[in-house]
Amino acid sequence: MNSRDLKEEFVFQIEKHQGIIYKVSRMYCDNDQCQKDLFQDILFQLWQSYPSFNEQSKFSTWMYRVALNTAIAQFRKDKKNNEDPVPELPVNIPAEETYKEKESRKEIVHWAINKLSKAEKAIIILYMDDYTYEEISEIAGITMSNVGVKINRIKIKLQKILKELDYGL
Repeated sequence: MNSRDLKEEFVFQIEKHQGIIYKVSRMYCDNDQCQKDLFQDILFQLWQSYPSFNEQSKFSTWMYRVALNTAIAQFRKDKKNNEDPVPELPVNIPAEETYKEKESRKEIVHWAINKLSKAEKAIIILYMDDYTYEEISEIAGITMSNVGVKINRIKIKLQKILKELDYGL
């Protein structure tokens, strides 16, 4: 494949799966500038790695792996992870939530997920995106049975974090 074809195929794949990069950027960064920087870092790493993509797995699976590894590597270099302030919590959540209230609940869950370790974040993000245990295993580099164990432990940990906020699920 010549370089022009390679570039066109890369751009096509990125446009098709760019939601993965946004999701990882949002989960690992709290502010817009950090998210934009991480997005660019992930794109760069994807482009650098693209010629070695061997199509033994789905592009989206490979893309997730590169994105998560890039995010984790960035934060290993950036040891200045400040403690996040507790988000404002709604006092009573009505039976039918408005869009704004749903977004508030999502922010709370994202805040709780940000309290997890980098590896735990990676696994739960993939799980929430309906990846199979086999795909999560491939991306995370752990066994399928270990995926199940880790997901259960992460759910318990998230429930504990949310309960500490008096916001249990």
